[in-house]
Amino acid sequence: MPEGHSVHRITRQFERNFVGHLVHVSSPQGRFAEGAALLDGRRMTDARAVGKQMFLGFEGDRWLRVHLGIYGAWDFAGDILLDPTIASANGRMGQTNMRGTFLDGPNPDAVVLDAAGENSLTSIGAPRRTRLRMAESEKEGDTAWSFPPEPVGQVRVRLLTDTVCADLRGPTACEVLDPAQVEATVARLGPDPLLDDSAEAEERFVSTVRRKPTPIALLLMDQNVVAGIGNVYRAELLFRAGLNPHTPGRLVPEETVRELWHDWGRLLRVGVETGQMMTMDGLEGEAYRAAMANRDDRHWVYKREGLPCRVCGTNIVLEELGARKLYWCPSCQA
Repeated sequence: MPEGHSVHRITRQFERNFVGHLVHVSSPQGRFAEGAALLDGRRMTDARAVGKQMFLGFEGDRWLRVHLGIYGAWDFAGDILLDPTIASANGRMGQTNMRGTFLDGPNPDAVVLDAAGENSLTSIGAPRRTRLRMAESEKEGDTAWSFPPEPVGQVRVRLLTDTVCADLRGPTACEVLDPAQVEATVARLGPDPLLDDSAEAEERFVSTVRRKPTPIALLLMDQNVVAGIGNVYRAELLFRAGLNPHTPGRLVPEETVRELWHDWGRLLRVGVETGQMMTMDGLEGEAYRAAMANRDDRHWVYKREGLPCRVCGTNIVLEELGARKLYWCPSCQA
């Protein structure tokens, strides 16, 4: 499932390529035909991400809310204007467990691509006619096409301007809302430090966690407590804090809860800037390039069950908590 950094990055594509333009909205699959008709032919006025949810604003106070969930993905095609903090034209957005490659050979200044072809360090230029897939995991395919490309598969929503096309497949949520409904939806979400890193947002997070008997590992995944954290960031944040994942929220020291908030903000910004869920600090040179290219080299505990902890050597534990996999070190996080 895409975590907060991915949704913020996808939203930037809409900011750069759709906001301000008239958009033809359709539902090739047919399941969103009624909603598409409400938006079709209107100018996109705004694009916002709050945690794992995206809100695209249209003239007439109409909003498209999208939650990608586990299987959702956006495909972009056309004259994509690439942001320096957006994935490259050759790839998709999100983590990968495959090995990556270097552009231009083993040059220290070379652009690092993960196995999906994502440009993890810098944009390759803009504008560029391309087909860009932005999701957590997609198969690589042929990039040859004509514009606009024929819909492939079950396209729930197609957003089309004169030069750019975006196809949405497999979302958990896709609906048209009015401003009051958007406000109500956002109000139910926990704070997102990329949108609001104020003292008030921090206090909201801290006070919520410290009055709950729920294990902290479950609280960090609760989008009503804090927005955007998924399974990868949850495991890594807890390890970085040296915190036992089963500790009830109300028993976590206040200073530790505050550090979790600030660390989430730091990791979220790194994820938006690089396109990778980089959670190890202090990497330089070859180690940093390797981490950008390969998930196995950029996490402390996630997906490392049975392997020795990078700090103490104890084998990393995998267990199920709240129907999700939890990775942690029973020594460092005792």
